[in-house]
Order: sequence, then structure tokens, then C-alpha cells
Amino acid sequence: MSARDGTILLLVFIYCLCTTAYIKFPTLDHIKPSVSDKAQGRAVSGLLTRLLGDRSEEFIVTVNRSLSNDSLDVCELRSTKNNKIVASGSSGVAVASGIYNYMKYFCNCHVSWSGDQLDLPRPLPKLTGVLRINTPHRFRYYQNVCTFSYSSVWWNWPRWEREIDWMALNGINLPLAFTGQEALWQEVYRAMGLNQSEIEEFFSGPAFLAWNRMGNMFKFGGPLPQSWHVNQLYLQFKILAQMRSFGMIPVLPAFSGNIPKGILRLFPEARVTRLEPWSKFNCSFSCSYILDPRDPLFSRIGSLYLSQVVKQFGTNHIYNTDTFNEMTPPSSEPTYLSAVSRAVFASMTAVDPQAVWLMQGWLFLSDALFWKPAQIQALLNGVPVGRMIVLDLFAETEPVFSYTESFYGQPFIWCMLHNFGGNGGFFGTVESINTGPFKALHFPNSSLVGIGMTPEGIEQNPVVYELMSELAWRKEPVNLLKWVSLYVTRRYGSMHESVSAAWKILFASVYNCTLPHYRNHNHSPLVRRPSFHMNSELWYDPADLYRAWKLILEAAPSFMSKETFQYDLVDVTRQVMQVLTTSYYQDIVDAFQKHKMQELLTAGGVLLYDLLPELNRLLSSNHNFLLGTWLEQARSLALDEREAKLYDINARNQLTLWGPSGEILDYANKQWGGLMQDYYAQRWGLFIHTLVECLDSGQPFKQDNFNKVVFQVEKGFIYNRQQYPTKPQGDTFEIAHRIFLKYYPETLKRF
Repeated sequence: MSARDGTILLLVFIYCLCTTAYIKFPTLDHIKPSVSDKAQGRAVSGLLTRLLGDRSEEFIVTVNRSLSNDSLDVCELRSTKNNKIVASGSSGVAVASGIYNYMKYFCNCHVSWSGDQLDLPRPLPKLTGVLRINTPHRFRYYQNVCTFSYSSVWWNWPRWEREIDWMALNGINLPLAFTGQEALWQEVYRAMGLNQSEIEEFFSGPAFLAWNRMGNMFKFGGPLPQSWHVNQLYLQFKILAQMRSFGMIPVLPAFSGNIPKGILRLFPEARVTRLEPWSKFNCSFSCSYILDPRDPLFSRIGSLYLSQVVKQFGTNHIYNTDTFNEMTPPSSEPTYLSAVSRAVFASMTAVDPQAVWLMQGWLFLSDALFWKPAQIQALLNGVPVGRMIVLDLFAETEPVFSYTESFYGQPFIWCMLHNFGGNGGFFGTVESINTGPFKALHFPNSSLVGIGMTPEGIEQNPVVYELMSELAWRKEPVNLLKWVSLYVTRRYGSMHESVSAAWKILFASVYNCTLPHYRNHNHSPLVRRPSFHMNSELWYDPADLYRAWKLILEAAPSFMSKETFQYDLVDVTRQVMQVLTTSYYQDIVDAFQKHKMQELLTAGGVLLYDLLPELNRLLSSNHNFLLGTWLEQARSLALDEREAKLYDINARNQLTLWGPSGEILDYANKQWGGLMQDYYAQRWGLFIHTLVECLDSGQPFKQDNFNKVVFQVEKGFIYNRQQYPTKPQGDTFEIAHRIFLKYYPETLKRF
């Protein structure tokens, strides 16, 4: 890097001189790291060793909480005469994120879910004077209660350690820590007198625990083996120790009122409401039993459980529970709603007088007809101001703070949800992400205390998460096109005009959805059960995607040694194939409706015998896109074949039927090698075959009949027990280049 380039990057980086006003909540002053400065310093040194090996010795790390006098993290970096970097920060997280920002903007390095680019210059680039990095945000929150089912359900300790390192590098200091809670619930319910079968009928299977915890469903996918409880408890102890070692504040679970049916046997007089069915499930697996928070039994169960949580896990005094997640309360009376939140909070303070309730604000969006201003205010104000933190969960698209007078004074965190179901596919709202946190910060009487990332599933679209995490340390929005050019340079290790141009196109189109109220559930026909009523709308011009694809493929020979580029080449080609599938689907429908057999056979043949097989080969060539990895991770947690079968079925069902009969069909769709061939392509084959038969016989296509037949295909995939590769197969560039030669001319004709 030239001196001029270093000066430019330094100027780009001086966003860190934050002067924005910050509202201080005295009731949050006790929320702070629970380990010593030295322990936090050791944690950062360990992270650097894992990340950089011997080169970690070129960084000198110290943590000194007195560097910050207002609870806002700060890191100072300077160079030594012998080409080392000294990093001093107010917490381990502050030091780790400060070093990572130096590595990004001075060394062109990059760390992501889809690979690292860590070619550190020798010697390390020098800093002139002291580089001071600070944040206007007390908290940087991470994770969604659903992430534990959609993404981390099968993780082992090395994968968790890697994720916690990623959190520290990206400045996260308030992570959700929900692993292992069922082991404690089991002990509480046993102590209360429930028998083992009553407990086993309550817990859902591993892949569906998120919705069991929220009171949406029970039993389905279970029962949980005892080995599961032991394994998850072991993981939670290590997760919490590692999070705290960086100075993070883990958010622990509390009682929401969701109870096993067996409680009614023990306490027949308890005030219990049985809910309506949830999300097309019947009452065999939903219609949960919810204990009225005003019933004395609520406080008893809540206190028993939280006592176990604090005893086993320790505490940093912040607890999450969601009382009405996607469930309508039995009364809209403000006095009732205030009494409910008051009682929930009292069950926490009975155990921990310093408790702070962290609540997801999703309920206000999911049932907006119920949650009018009076109802929202009543629920929030049942808790003393400053003792509840509300996650404005989907603020990049549906900010609730803006019509609730900043949550009526309760502290809140502006969150980017971004992803539903862990779906793949390019998506982003970068303009909204870039400006939203600053609008919230400057909102009249803002009670903002942080920003966060709350995706239902991770390990996709890494560029969006790097932008979002970096905004926590900015004093104003970035220039998006300049930012993404620098991102590309560090992701691939060097600047390339074609690749930079491609990413600028992507950032201005597919990553910049501006449609009001848009929720990206990836409705692409590629990953949905075929019908004549599929959603084929896009928020961007496909021509932009194809232009970017061409530019990236032209530059590919120079970058194929980089795992980050390999991933992106697969991902952009996958996105192209996804859009092309929609085009062929439209051709198929048009040919059928016009009774043109030859056109139907042609379009269907290309889709079935070339496009989908090529896409499967492409996905199978990169380890990040393998069904076999997901299934192997699931089976690896089993002690015997019975458990392995249970976990395998859980893993397959979540991706596909999401329920015994397709209750939330394809919500968690993934584009993975193996899944593309044996699930999605099989459905498309049946659909096209059925249409051909209908044209041939003169019979109309009947969706209900097709659904019954295709359901057997879908169910068959869940139970086929077939094993899939866990190692990539084939040459990514060769496959992508072949696809380009065949289909790029087609894109020019169609668009």
C-alpha cells in the first residue's frame, strides 16, 4: 500500500470521532462486563492467535475500562518503533473490533462466515499518531430467538467459538445466549412433580425449539434425548464463559408463561388459557397452554426457573422473554396488559433485583390490529422506565419507534432483521440500513441505547452484516459505493476494476430493496412448491444482476485462489439461475395455457435436464452449499442410531415441510447441493410431467390433486435416509464458466 493510499484510508476511517448526544439510563448503569480487564485482554490475544497464528504477536493488547467514562466503548491504536500495533480499549470487544477495523482499512483483510482473507502486509502498516475509535451506542445486539433453530441448532464447540470470535471482531457486546435452557426446565418441572412423559411431550425436537420456547408449538419433532440436554448444557457453559471473557453481556432466558399440559394435573385451579392454533398447525402440536402472569403460580414457576438460570449460568442481569409472540392476548384492556408486564417483570426481580427485561418488539408488527398505541404503551409502562429494553426487531423496514414516541420512553435497540428462515438468495436494504440508525439516534426524545442484527438465519449475504456492524462505530452514514469498493478490496485481497464495478451494480440493485413493507422470504419459484400462482416479482432489474455476473466471471481467473471469491462466484451464479428458473416457469405456464405442447416440452426440458442439474453441480462444488454438511452435523450429535434418525428427520423437515403436513412449507428453504437434486428438481419434474399429461389427455390441471401427489415426494425426501457428500465435488470455475457460456446469451434475449 502506498503512503497516499494509507492517507486516503485513514481519512475514510476518521468517522470514529463520534460526538452524538447519548441518553443515559441510570437504571442500566449496573450492566457491565463481569470479568477483569486482564481476562478480557487474554481473550483478545487468544482470538488473534486463532485468527493470525504467529502474526498475532505483532499486536499488543490491553484492556482498561477507565478509557471510557460514559459506558460507551472506545479503542485507541498506535504503532511502535518495531512495527507492532498497540491496541488499548475499554473492553475486550472494543479492542477486538478496533483491531479488526485496522486490519480492514489498513491491511485489506476480511473475516466472514464464508471465508477469510488474511494476507497481512509485512511489516504491518504504520499509524501516524493515535487512531481513536469509539461508538455512540451502549449496546450492539446480536441474534434472534429463531437463529438457534435455523442456523446454530447443530453446532459443536469449535463452530460456536468461531462465531463468538466473529461477534467480538464485529463489536457485538449484547448477544443472546439461549442454548441449554431445556435442561434447566426439565429439572424445574421434575421438582414440581411432572413425570418424564409429561416433560417429553412438552419439548419439541431440536430443529423446532425456538417456537417451543416462544409458546407457539410443542412436541413436534421430539422427544429430546437426555444426551441432548447434557450436550447443550456443556455447550452453554463454554459459550457463556467465552462471551464473558470478551466483556460481552449474555442475554439469558426467563419464563414467559408457556407451560406443559401436565401443570394442570398438579394445579387444576391455575388460571390457564389454551391458545388458538398457530400457523396452520392443529392442536396436536400447537394450541399451547399459557399461564396467566397474574396467577401466583406464574411467579412461583418463573422464580424457580430463573433461580436455576442464575445458579447454573451466572448472570449479567439482562433476561429475554416474549409473552405474546405471534399470539393474541385474551384482553386488550390496558389495565390487563400493564398487569401482565408488571407480573412478568416481578417474577424476574424476585430472583434478581437488578433484572432488566429485554423484549422482542415483533409482536407489535405481527398483530398490528391488536397492538394500537394504547395497548403498546400499557404493556411497556407496566415496567419501570429503564428496566426494559425493546428490540425494534425489523427497524430497517418497519420501525416501531417512529410511531410509539420512542417506545414511550423505554430504552430500545434499532435492529436489522434482514433474513427470514435462513433463506439463501441475494437481498439487502442498504440505503435504509445506512440511514436508519442515525434517524433513530436523532429522533425527538430518542431512547435509543444501541443497534443490532436480528436475522432469523445467518451464513448468507455477508456484505450486509459487515456494513451493519460497522455502522455502530460511525457518526454518519457511509458513501455506499465507496464503502463497497473497499469491501471488495479486502474481501479478495486486491483491487480489480471489473469486480468493483460488479459489486457497485449489485449494491445499487439487488442489495437495495426500497419497496415499502417488503419482507424477503425468498418466494422464488425455484424453492417453492410448483403451482400456477407463484410469486415471480423482483425488486430489482435482472439485467443488473446479469451485468454483474459477467464482470465477476471475467475476473474469476485472477481470484480463484481466494475462498471468499469462490463463495461469491457460486452465490452470484446461483442467484442468476434462480431468476432464470422464474423465466422458464413463466414459459411453462404460458405454453400450458396456450396448449402448446412443443413449447412446454422445450421449456420444461431445459429446466429439468440442464438448468437444475447444472445448479446442483455448482452448489455441490463449494463446501458452504452442501446439504450433506447440515445433515452430518445433525447426526454427529447422536449417541446411537435412534437419536441419529430423530436428528436427521428434524434437519430435513425444517428445510422442507416445516411440520408434519407442510404447515409452514418451504419457509426455511435452502439452495444446497443434494437438496436441489433430490427435493426441488423432483417437484419440478412431477409438475412438468403432470402438465404434459393434462395437455395430452385434454384434462385440466387440478392443484389439489397435484398437492396430494407432490406431498408424497416431499415426505419421501424427509424419510429416505440417503446420505449426501460433505466434501465439495467438481471445479467451481469450470462449472460456472460452462453455465455462463450456455445461459448468458439467453439472458440477453430475455432481458
